[in-house]
Amino acid sequence: MEDKVAIKILKAVANENRFVILKCLQKDKELSVGDLAEIMNMPFRSVSRDLSVLRSVGLVQSRNSFSNRIYSINTSSFPKRLFQYFLE
Repeated sequence: MEDKVAIKILKAVANENRFVILKCLQKDKELSVGDLAEIMNMPFRSVSRDLSVLRSVGLVQSRNSFSNRIYSINTSSFPKRLFQYFLE
């Protein structure tokens, strides 16, 4: 992995809210923005913005389900060493 890519990923995960989002997704596998906002007791917009950052570095992926966008961890591009930490 290139150093610049690694730095972007580490910056994204270093944010406490984004870290918690990843932990929630690891536990529940798939969640909507609304589900995450409720779990984290945060505004929908804040969670959506954090998910956008995680998506931009390839840590999460989304799919549409009716009127919701469902998010999950992108295991194919998630750095394996970092992913192991979330499995503990």
